[in-house]
Amino acid sequence: MSEEKAQSKAEGGPGKTLYYLKAFSLHSLEEVRNVKEDVGKDMIVIVRVTPLAEKNLSELSKAVTELYEFATSIGGDIARLGEERIVITPPRVRIWRGFSQDQ
Repeated sequence: MSEEKAQSKAEGGPGKTLYYLKAFSLHSLEEVRNVKEDVGKDMIVIVRVTPLAEKNLSELSKAVTELYEFATSIGGDIARLGEERIVITPPRVRIWRGFSQDQ
């Protein structure tokens, strides 16, 4: 297989981007960097925030704010999934929040 065909297959075919979904448990504010790196690599990341919430609510608030600012600055998206998780997406991926008047 040629290098071009292998690259095309790895990306989901010609002209298509392949996205991966990754689950991550956040235990400290320092781990936010790992989430941002993964989203920067076109991964959709589901972050379980309970471990950090149980340790330090102030750090959790800082982490969520940092992730929100990051997601919006790159043209990504971020949303809460229940009480324990948030999802962050890279650019070109949107989170469905239900129908609105504009749709």
